[in-house]
Amino acid sequence: MSAREGERQGEPRATGDHFSEVSAAYAEFRPHYPPTLFEFLASRPAKRVCAWDCGAGSGQATVDLAAWFDRVIATDVSATQIARAPRHPRIEWRVEPAEQTTIDAGSIDLVTVATALHWFDHPRFYAEVRRVAAPGAAIAAWVYTPARMDGEAGVLLRRFARETVGAYWPPERRHVDEAYANVPFPFERVSAPDLVLSEDWTLDQLAGYARTWSSTARYVARHGVDPVIELSAQLATVWGQHERRRIEWPLVILAGRVA
Repeated sequence: MSAREGERQGEPRATGDHFSEVSAAYAEFRPHYPPTLFEFLASRPAKRVCAWDCGAGSGQATVDLAAWFDRVIATDVSATQIARAPRHPRIEWRVEPAEQTTIDAGSIDLVTVATALHWFDHPRFYAEVRRVAAPGAAIAAWVYTPARMDGEAGVLLRRFARETVGAYWPPERRHVDEAYANVPFPFERVSAPDLVLSEDWTLDQLAGYARTWSSTARYVARHGVDPVIELSAQLATVWGQHERRRIEWPLVILAGRVA
């Protein structure tokens, strides 16, 4: 997500916006971040006056962040995503690109990027981070890597991701598979905790999650067919109707000092 999107009918979508068409499902079927993550984030800056949650989507991390800061500015390129974000007295939602915002210079104590850094124009974004950073500011960007499941259900999910929709991932998505090992991060690094996201989901919830993938949306746009229907049928052969299964996503955190 890296440039402002026109959301009115007939306007082109912004470069890097892969989620407006699945924004409703995105808000419902993405995993939740653990409280330990936000405790760590709040410990990094010198002050907790204002945080900037960049690439915020519909606010998967923003509301938890607001519990620790007096004010949070949440930006995203997608007006559709922002429209689905929850209203909160400490959060100001803005439809803006990561690389050029209306945030005041020197006003931000913490910059956060939740599973979105791989979509940005990194040099321009980092220049914007330095512009808005207050003295003692920190930055943290994190990504959850591909889901892990045990047994045949895990095999089917991995096959779907790699083979069925594998050719439809945007090029930037490779950074997720690489666990951000090759994402530029030109700040003094600080150590971060090893965390894992986990959910106990039904088959319907897992199917909803697969429909939020950028690759699935691109597959549907190309073929006019929802590939998750077949995935669900395959999973149903090994998954009880009302059964919940554990899904885990290892979390990779890049954290550093800005100023």
